[in-house]
Amino acid sequence: MKSIFFIIVLISSLVSMARAIPGTATFYQQYTPSACYGSTPEGVMIAAASDPLWDGGAICGKMFTVKCTGATNPVPHPCYDGKTVTVKIVDHCPGCGGTLDLSKEAFESIADPVAGVIKIEYW
Repeated sequence: MKSIFFIIVLISSLVSMARAIPGTATFYQQYTPSACYGSTPEGVMIAAASDPLWDGGAICGKMFTVKCTGATNPVPHPCYDGKTVTVKIVDHCPGCGGTLDLSKEAFESIADPVAGVIKIEYW
């Protein structure tokens, strides 16, 4: 029975990874007001969408799982191996330096914030 459970978990992980989209992430620290929810707080595991993802706000409320995959600058090994975080899109980040602008709490759960910008996969 344990082996069947393990196989199901393994297949689920592989399917999720097959759908992963590469990108970059930065972080921010002021969460309200937001473009999607105004002054209503939506917690701290949140993110802002870059211009290519924004689509006039249609992405508001969408959930993404994010994994750090590497450095974009000289900070060695910023990723916390294997860690993922699930975030809710609550804001727009026009002109930001990443695909997703994560809350600081979300960023630091998958990578060292000293890095500032990281390579990610999200799904």
